[in-house]
Amino acid sequence: MNQVTFVLPGLNRLGGAEREAILLAKGLARRGWRVSMVALSGDGGEAAQDLTAAGVTFLTLRMRKGVADPRGWIRFHRWLREQAPEVLHAHLPHATWIVRGSRLAAPVRVVVDTLHTSFAGPATRRLGYRMTGWLPDRVTAVSRGVAEAYVAAGLVRPERVTILPNGIDVDAWAPDAAERARLRAELGLTNEFLWCAAGRLEPVKDYPSLLRAFAGLPSPSQLVIAGSGTQEAELRTLAAEMALGDRVRFLGFQADVRHWMRAADGFVLSSLWEGLPMSLLEASACGLSSVATSVSGTREVLVEAETGFLAEPGSAESLRRAMNRLMQMRPENRESMGMNARQRIVEQFGLDAVLDRLEDLYRDLLEKNPHPRRYPARAQSSALSGAPATAGPTVRN
Repeated sequence: MNQVTFVLPGLNRLGGAEREAILLAKGLARRGWRVSMVALSGDGGEAAQDLTAAGVTFLTLRMRKGVADPRGWIRFHRWLREQAPEVLHAHLPHATWIVRGSRLAAPVRVVVDTLHTSFAGPATRRLGYRMTGWLPDRVTAVSRGVAEAYVAAGLVRPERVTILPNGIDVDAWAPDAAERARLRAELGLTNEFLWCAAGRLEPVKDYPSLLRAFAGLPSPSQLVIAGSGTQEAELRTLAAEMALGDRVRFLGFQADVRHWMRAADGFVLSSLWEGLPMSLLEASACGLSSVATSVSGTREVLVEAETGFLAEPGSAESLRRAMNRLMQMRPENRESMGMNARQRIVEQFGLDAVLDRLEDLYRDLLEKNPHPRRYPARAQSSALSGAPATAGPTVRN
């Protein structure tokens, strides 16, 4: 039984990348893989307990200074030599550096990185990707837009990129009429249109544009925002200045936003950039029609006028028009649009299909790398294909 180890910066604050890694780890464990999850810092919180209950081993390196903490590197190298996992799979930049660098000191058979966003980050991060780009056997990207952005920036060679989208447990994320009715009754909602937004309260999500767009919508509508972050105080102040205090509710961090999505009439995402937004996948799986900014990743989930409406990123007015357009639809037409959205998720982003493709990737790479090594097997030259991100891996060795 092969062992795969996922490495992430931490699990105490869960974003889309962390939630997806947890889903994949638990899914592989159910399929008989020996799975472990390594966090660079933190104690993992409830997520670590959830993983342990699912049969996934959890380890924290308790690094205090990011990847510069030598004690974390020593702990990780010792653990690698003792456990000897066949596959090391990194998610997010800091985990990428420690996994790539550790291969030189503690050889493993296969190293995989996953790119979760089309934003390559500051110059130092881009330099890090270029300098260590020869170390992983494969780099996966959660969407075609992400893959193309990194290839165009010279941060990854096209022959080493595979597009592997995020997956959703479509049975867990599904409409629930009874829960919808119960929560709306608790909130005192009758015919008011309820918008739901979910994600970190950080600049990339552009919540100021969302609040300005929402301020221009008919007053019976309400908005709930699930998430925490550095901009919370600023956003609360902005909402108060626009006299939205009784229409906007900041929910803070929510470990499970399903009941809010099930209670809502529409989902909205105002991001300036994305990879493949988990919140949009989850809302669509719950049968919600959505409004989202037309950025990399969202365009691969949302089909204009079929599952929702797209708006220009950074434009409150464009967002307001798209939101108003959804609100003006007849309820039965909006519900039909939401069911179209769910069907698209079931067909193209179902967790089982994503796990099948991930297992195929691991097995292919393990076959090509029968022994631990400090460098990857040579990749055959190829180019990113023109197939959509959901159609399968873009490149195979």
